[in-house]
Amino acid sequence: MPTVGVLCSGKLGLTTLRSIYGKHLVKFVLTDGRSEEIITFCKENGIPIFVGNPRNGEGYSFIKQLEVDVIASVNYLFLIEKDIIEHPKKLCFNVHGSLLPRYRGRTPHVWAIINNEKETGITAHVIEEGCDTGDILKQIRIPIEAADTGATILDKFATHYPELVNDIIVASIHDLSKTPQDKSKATYFGKRVPEDGLIDWNWSRERIYNWVRAMAFPYPGAYTYYEGKKIIIDSVSFSEDGFHFKDPNGKLLSTHPQPVVKTPNGALSLDLVRTENCIFEKEKIFQNENRP
Repeated sequence: MPTVGVLCSGKLGLTTLRSIYGKHLVKFVLTDGRSEEIITFCKENGIPIFVGNPRNGEGYSFIKQLEVDVIASVNYLFLIEKDIIEHPKKLCFNVHGSLLPRYRGRTPHVWAIINNEKETGITAHVIEEGCDTGDILKQIRIPIEAADTGATILDKFATHYPELVNDIIVASIHDLSKTPQDKSKATYFGKRVPEDGLIDWNWSRERIYNWVRAMAFPYPGAYTYYEGKKIIIDSVSFSEDGFHFKDPNGKLLSTHPQPVVKTPNGALSLDLVRTENCIFEKEKIFQNENRP
């Protein structure tokens, strides 16, 4: 049975850790302070755990006496340095939420929806000091349906992560097949923050549709402003409401049963919004900035 160290965060990390623990000997876990369920799981099962940023030798100091065959990184929040990468006897690998070499970087599934991709996936790859650059070990392709959100894609990921990680751990006993990434096909997308969700009503309605669903609840959400108030929008659909092409984009064409907004190439119904004490009025205009 391979011995394993697990670097993990969040619900995906917890789901996969539980699966690994049931099949392999987990010698240690590294996680972040906000992953309380992972911390609790480790304490309940007597797994040595390091909480916090592992850089500058902090993480390695914790694990250096704990020999393992494999280190598996799953949804881990921190970059790791050479000392941890070189610690396992056989393999240090990560699972990334895209079909590498496309969509290297942070929140790749969100970017994939924003960019109207029809497919995403997960990739197990060797960890190098570069960002998501290591040799590919195995990939699983996952379709993006028209109604998928960032959250539903993560649910799809959760059904595949444990199997993929356990397959790689078992295969590490033997010689793994490794495929170098084609750097000429690599794309990179950066970290997103809540402030990045501002809607530009001059975009096509298809782009706004993808923008909204990519960031829908429980994510912070796409947003706009109405009379100086921030309006978070979690769901939209295409509307047949008519308009004059000279009408300003962002104009409220109707308000019942749902607000309907004009875009350059069609109208959008705002089917689910997060707002308090806000009454929409026909003819008024959603703003791209925080000003009436």
